[in-house]
Amino acid sequence: MLEATSCGGVVIFRGKVLVLYKNYKNKYEGWVLPKGTVEEGEEYKETATREVKEESGVSAKIMKYIGKSEYVFNTSDDIVNKTVHWYLMMADNYYSKPQKEEFFVDSGYYKFHEAYHLLKFVNEKQILERAYAEYLDLKANHMWGNKKFY
Repeated sequence: MLEATSCGGVVIFRGKVLVLYKNYKNKYEGWVLPKGTVEEGEEYKETATREVKEESGVSAKIMKYIGKSEYVFNTSDDIVNKTVHWYLMMADNYYSKPQKEEFFVDSGYYKFHEAYHLLKFVNEKQILERAYAEYLDLKANHMWGNKKFY
């Protein structure tokens, strides 16, 4: 069994959530949150920011650590036990450009309930719920957009 660690972001702008549509040879297909593998010597926060930028073209800043999700999947060679560390992130506009090299064919910002129903994986839906609750709390306390809380 292989151990793998990734980091990603729940990116929000004006209450809407960034999601990406991936289509890999019509085998792996669906809407996901941006995330990717930690590179050697990289801190989790750096990975999350870099992966969001690479996969979506969005420059987002981290507002708060949300937590982690864990899951297991099979490859042709092995079983992978994956941990993903998630951050609540803020964008400063609606711009996004899906990374074609990683088989992302669409991206955009959606209302919470739309993003929730679009997402393919249950664990990402759970992270979205947690992140959005944090976002609403920060916003209600006038702390969204002016500080970092990680």
